[in-house]
Amino acid sequence: MIERHNIPSEWLPLKIGEVTDVVAGGTPKASQPENFSEPGSEISWLTPADLSNYSGKYIAHGARDLSQQGYDSSSAKLMPSGTLLFSSRAPIGYVAIAKNEISTNQGFKNFVIPEWIDSSYCYYYLRSIRHVAESMGTGTTFKEISGANAKKLPFILPPLAEQKAIAEKLDTLLAQVESTKARLERIPKILKRFRQSVLAAAVSGKLTEGWRKTNQDKTTRAMLEGVEPLPRPARWKSRSTSFIQGVYATSVGKPQKSLVTEWEWVPLVEIARMESGHTPSRSKPEYWGGDVSWIGIRDARENHAQTILDTEQKTNELGLANSASRLLPRDTVCISRTASVGYVVKMGSEMATSQDFVNWVPTSVINPDWLKWLFVAEKESLFRFGKGSTHTTVYFPEWLSMHVALPHVEEQAEIVSRVDQLFAYADTIEIQVNKALERVNNLTQSILAKAFRGELTEQWRKDNPHLISGENSAEALLERIKAERAAAKPVKRGRRKA
Repeated sequence: MIERHNIPSEWLPLKIGEVTDVVAGGTPKASQPENFSEPGSEISWLTPADLSNYSGKYIAHGARDLSQQGYDSSSAKLMPSGTLLFSSRAPIGYVAIAKNEISTNQGFKNFVIPEWIDSSYCYYYLRSIRHVAESMGTGTTFKEISGANAKKLPFILPPLAEQKAIAEKLDTLLAQVESTKARLERIPKILKRFRQSVLAAAVSGKLTEGWRKTNQDKTTRAMLEGVEPLPRPARWKSRSTSFIQGVYATSVGKPQKSLVTEWEWVPLVEIARMESGHTPSRSKPEYWGGDVSWIGIRDARENHAQTILDTEQKTNELGLANSASRLLPRDTVCISRTASVGYVVKMGSEMATSQDFVNWVPTSVINPDWLKWLFVAEKESLFRFGKGSTHTTVYFPEWLSMHVALPHVEEQAEIVSRVDQLFAYADTIEIQVNKALERVNNLTQSILAKAFRGELTEQWRKDNPHLISGENSAEALLERIKAERAAAKPVKRGRRKA
């Protein structure tokens, strides 16, 4: 119950069941398609899911309507426009105003309000007490507020004119809050595009155009002079003979044209050692639970584009000895190649991986962070290189024929430095935006709390004493509501009006 001293003296603290009818809903047999119809075609019907991402105040229909047959065969009730639709489970507290006659499933406890209560006022009030409703829910599988408890929800009854004044103020203030929130929510998408453009510029040579002009001797050809390519892998003969151009600086097979004059297309297997991974037998518990970090897809997904320092699962020396899994050195770059293609991580210490990865151990002519950013930028290319309709896999023949547009190692370091700097700038902005969003979300509840303490309309009450006293008082309003409810027939089911 709301304490009297927390609200203006002109307002009345009540229970919502004293001034509204609480109406539940129902669902016909889902196994009979004829019980349902297209939205907007027959009898409007809502489930809590229809309100899950709904931001409007009024709602006309859900994803499905009920057919007349479905309505007649269920316990759903057709309620008048203006009814407050309040989800009572999974989750508790979604709320909207019925724009027209509407029914709901059993996941609602709906409040049919008299004409003496403003629907917008009631809408905002129910939003403000969602936490109270949640606390009154019971159940083990999911919380649900019963009809009896719904009637016991606290309610505040100001004079009708003040209800409307409160609703108008909240319409204005919360629209401003939502506008601010919408602008803030767009920023992460902008930052995502910014990061993508940075990577595109990095691996295409545009990010370091100025650097190359002042470092004209730092060419890839000069760097590779005297550098012996790595021995060809044992499976070299199985390499792909196809040519597939990547988006930026990768390809299966060697392109004919240079990406940047100072760069060279180089087979990746000549400058980085290719390693596969493996999973020690799951049926041997003694192979697991040691101190050897073992990278799986989930680890790569959660640490994408980062240096991975720890893993969810660990194997041990016995697991390594009895499988094809290998312990790979720090700075190895790992790329998921099957099932979930395109996750990229760099090892922060010695680790092993599953067979879902191709792993590259860089030589002295490759900056491991540059290689990491290269494949992060080239995620789309990996799908071009892969095969399979249900699950894409980039097979080893394609990896054996992989070429990269290689800058000088000093330019690679410059690229990494600039990418890291720009990404750090974007990260700082994102942190600030998230903090601002948190403040905005808190602001909504703060404004609602002030509204229902009477703070938003304090001056309005001083300016309009005649609208909150006598026949316009909350006490007089309550008497009219009681008289109207006593004279009215209870809400009952009926057929849709023609």
